[in-house]
Amino acid sequence: MKSAPAAGRFAPTALMLGNLVTGCSVLAPAGMLPELSAGLGISIHAAGLLITFGAVTLCVGSPLTAWLTSRIERRILLATTLAVLALGNLASALAPDYTSLLIIRLAMLAVGSLYTPQAAGTAALIVPAERRGSTIAYLFLGWSLAAAVGLPLITFIASRYGWRAAYGGVGALGCVSLLLLLLRLPAGLQGAPVDLKTWAAVGRSRTILLLLAITMLQMSGQFVVFTYMGPLLNKLTGAGPDAIGSVFALYGVCGFLGVVVATRIVDTAGPYRTSLLFTCLLLAGMSGWALGAGSLVMMAGAVAIWGLGFASTNSMQQVRLVAAAPPLASATVALNTSVLYIGQAVGSAVGGLLFARELLHALGFVAVGFVVLALILVVVTRPGGRLPPPPERSRSCAQGAWQTSRGSGRRPAWGSKRVD
Repeated sequence: MKSAPAAGRFAPTALMLGNLVTGCSVLAPAGMLPELSAGLGISIHAAGLLITFGAVTLCVGSPLTAWLTSRIERRILLATTLAVLALGNLASALAPDYTSLLIIRLAMLAVGSLYTPQAAGTAALIVPAERRGSTIAYLFLGWSLAAAVGLPLITFIASRYGWRAAYGGVGALGCVSLLLLLLRLPAGLQGAPVDLKTWAAVGRSRTILLLLAITMLQMSGQFVVFTYMGPLLNKLTGAGPDAIGSVFALYGVCGFLGVVVATRIVDTAGPYRTSLLFTCLLLAGMSGWALGAGSLVMMAGAVAIWGLGFASTNSMQQVRLVAAAPPLASATVALNTSVLYIGQAVGSAVGGLLFARELLHALGFVAVGFVVLALILVVVTRPGGRLPPPPERSRSCAQGAWQTSRGSGRRPAWGSKRVD
């Protein structure tokens, strides 16, 4: 695997801003469900299916595109992906009807599924081994910013200027991010090729499979509520667009703070302890939402606690997977993103069924159930447990995957008994 001798200045920031565009592209419908419903003449549940069907496309596309594009130079691959996201959002702004909007969204996300896992893999190529954990966590600030800044702005713009203007804004942001990536990301970066042996090795590792299950359960629990959070706040508390936008902003700001804290403590506390801490915060926030349903103050407070864990838990999952089997990182990070989107699809589908049946209070308790299961698996995968290490691959593959860190003097975590 070829690596750059040194990262371009602000290269991690350029990658992080690409995640901001990706996050806004994926989450945008959640911030303007009422406007999409009114503008396209569909129900809120049907508008929510933009997220559900999009998540299905993402979960299939992430591992498939990782396999098909693993030999493409990273800057070309990531820039092309951002270009598709930018053009897809601009085309969405011009969609004449719901069917056209759905088709554009699915085509856009089929390619957009590449960005987050490949950005994480690229970050591992441009920073020293001892900074990989914090850099990967930093990249997920983009998703936090998508919730902290992107969703409130989408809600604000859509409620005043319409959903087309909101999509246009995301498309313009994508163009800016594309330009920065082209200017700052070093050329010549090559990831480890992903072949059928890679997927077979992943499938034989119980450790990796359990870590992937944690991601799916965490995301399923969140998207039971998150997909319909705006309409839920309106129906349960009477909140208007500005209040809903403020809650989205609170969620995202706390998510941003959570990732900042996770980034600072992960290299000393370790990914497992950091993951355990933020999964507990996630559970506390979801429980507060379920128990406080009907009170805007209590629900907003619960969203703040929930927000601390929403992006940081997933960034820790990425770090734990990379540490568990570095030679398999290209595949496991892509699979983690895939199961993340499976979780989005499952959660949004379950939430949609409950919302359509007016079981508004039940959404919170179902979400709590998913997160409880995730927490149990986090504990099961603690370091020093009895889980077997991931299967070994060839020595040449291992050496290639670790050539970027040979000078660090640190022993690779792959093949050890520790999960973190």
